[in-house]
Amino acid sequence: MGKVHPQALNSSTTCKQETFTLWMKSLVLNGKGCTVFDSNGQIAYRVDNYNCRHRDEVHLMDQNGDILFTMLKKQYKLSRFWEGYRFPVPGTRNDHKGPCFRVSKTYKISRGGSTYEVELGLDKNQPYTHKIERNTCNSACKISNELGVVVAELRRKKSPCGVDLGDDVFTMVVEPNIDLSLIMGLVVAYNLINCKI
Repeated sequence: MGKVHPQALNSSTTCKQETFTLWMKSLVLNGKGCTVFDSNGQIAYRVDNYNCRHRDEVHLMDQNGDILFTMLKKQYKLSRFWEGYRFPVPGTRNDHKGPCFRVSKTYKISRGGSTYEVELGLDKNQPYTHKIERNTCNSACKISNELGVVVAELRRKKSPCGVDLGDDVFTMVVEPNIDLSLIMGLVVAYNLINCKI
């Protein structure tokens, strides 16, 4: 049986991009969630939802179980979206400044995929946008910044001989100088919209 996590990267590629493996399964028995492994096979991030019936609030955690983002499901009229809040640093007031990001599906007819709008910087009153584009043929998606430059890409993971490792195992490549926890928050919100977590 093949390993779920990627092979260790050599030093020449780690300075350019970071590669993760997303396994769309919780490590908790009968739980919903996902587990993210770094290029060394160590747990980097995880989402565990202990209450499978109530998914209006989800937490993105680091490898130690510390909450990085709390994502809340919101609805305004007929549109539904997810907002991500950076979790307060322990020892400070539990006072949210507002959401750090908002992910919503845009309902435009497009060839072979769908688009999701990402609003960032909401907590600093300096909003800017990103876009998530999904290709329905192969479950891949790309996150692009406001200039259209791809900052992260998610695609099905394949074994070294080219065999898909399943519908629930993905490779995520993130470009350098990008906030990894923020990208993970966007990927989690994207998967929540698509009922994958």
